Amino acid sequence: MTNPTELLRSRYGEIPFNYEIDWNDSLQTLLSHRSVRSYLSDSLPPGTVEWLVAAAQSAASSANLQTWSVVAVEDPERKAELCKLSNNQIWVNQAPVFLVWLADLGRMAHIADSRGLPHVALDYIELLFKAVIDASVAAQNATLAAESIGLGTVYIGAIRNNTQEVATLLNLPPFVFPVFGLCVGYPNPEVQPAIKPRLPQSVVLHRETYKLAEQDEAIAHYNDIMKEFYTEQKMNAVDWSQNSAERIATLDYLKGCKNLRETLNNFGLKLL
Repeated sequence: MTNPTELLRSRYGEIPFNYEIDWNDSLQTLLSHRSVRSYLSDSLPPGTVEWLVAAAQSAASSANLQTWSVVAVEDPERKAELCKLSNNQIWVNQAPVFLVWLADLGRMAHIADSRGLPHVALDYIELLFKAVIDASVAAQNATLAAESIGLGTVYIGAIRNNTQEVATLLNLPPFVFPVFGLCVGYPNPEVQPAIKPRLPQSVVLHRETYKLAEQDEAIAHYNDIMKEFYTEQKMNAVDWSQNSAERIATLDYLKGCKNLRETLNNFGLKLL
């Protein structure tokens, strides 16, 4: 088992706090997370996807509406199409399974229709929020389950750049929206991704009330940590704050997602 102190150092670039807690395998899996972008072509053992979905369905669900679904894509041709629709991220092709997580309000609409009931609440953004949150929580459970058995994962949000094409490819009905994809497979042992440092806890953990201005010093420190991390990884040592600010300065970063409201309307979601 990896030393917890070393895992904390990797996650934060330093030892952020003292602790008196019994270390366990669950914490080990959580703190060891890293995005895997190189996979072996080996197929997953039978039942693996089903176990991942069982883990996903063990997550909390708002009002027990269970407003999410997932499409497991293993067909090489369909994965190749999804790769193209995801900015040609080659790991979508490499991974033996690509999971497309869905905010699924179509099932509730179908159930209501079958009972002769209206579904006016589906026109309101709150229900979409619930579905997106449910899908996200479920997917994270599946991710942790996958990593606990030696698999690697990486989330693919780029499918939202081409949501209509993805929906057509997967035969999605109205009220069902693709939120993100997830590559799942055996990591290529020749490519060892590092644990990427996160913001200091003093930035994200607030006691009693939220404090914004007090974050500045810790964020500046994080910029230095990230520059050091990128240098160690032989990557362009960009300033995290500057890079992040530039991403929200224009609409360029949003790409196809800048028309998301119109796209959601086309999926039958009025967003009132």
